[in-house]
Amino acid sequence: MKFSTVRNKILICLAILLLTSFLIFFQKEVRNIFYFISAPIQKVFWKAGDNASNFFKTISTFKNIKKQNEELLLKNQELLSENSQLKELKKENETLREALNLSLQKDFQLEKAEVISRNPFQDYILINKGEKSGISRGMPILTSGKVILGKITEVYDKFSKVTLISDKSSSFDAKVSEKDVFGVVKGEGNFSLILDLVSQNEEIKEGDLVITSSLGGIFPEGLLVGQIKEVKKSDIQPYQKAVLNSSFNIANLETVFIVTNF
Repeated sequence: MKFSTVRNKILICLAILLLTSFLIFFQKEVRNIFYFISAPIQKVFWKAGDNASNFFKTISTFKNIKKQNEELLLKNQELLSENSQLKELKKENETLREALNLSLQKDFQLEKAEVISRNPFQDYILINKGEKSGISRGMPILTSGKVILGKITEVYDKFSKVTLISDKSSSFDAKVSEKDVFGVVKGEGNFSLILDLVSQNEEIKEGDLVITSSLGGIFPEGLLVGQIKEVKKSDIQPYQKAVLNSSFNIANLETVFIVTNF
């Protein structure tokens, strides 16, 4: 009886061991089949995940590059601005140096101004100085090279209108440089000038320089007006006249000087 009980227990243990082994083997095979089937799918998802990771890394890299480019662009703009300011300062210093070399400051009391408007079809300019700077009508305007431009005809708080010597309303006494030959410079409009009322007995020729005279008191004496381009004589006229090339170019006017006292 006892032997039979022991045998039964042994058989039960063997049965349990076999069942466990079978289950372990079966579980292994099931896992093997599952892995075999799912491996390609997992590979696809793994690659997709890797690509997604690379994609987001690329986006992050692009963002960093874009930020760096924006910073470099901003820095470049700052450098360009500083360079432009340095160029303007250099240009202004050169203009003032030129004026000083020509003794403008010694000869006259001057106020520097900037041209804020010019019209290639009108004989006037606007400058950035007005009543608040002590500017008044009639003050002469000239360049740093002692070239007469015109005079102030309208004054406002912070700007003034300058009528050029080429305007049809302009006329003033002048003379031929290094000669005692006098006449009157008249504006013809469209930036054209003539020297009129020159005696027929006087000799003037192409290339002669015309400067302002002290007669009339409109402008200081000795300022450059222009150069004789063509002399026109007539036997029936008591005077001769000459066409002038003006010594200024309105397209290049940026800085001018107001003669506040002379």
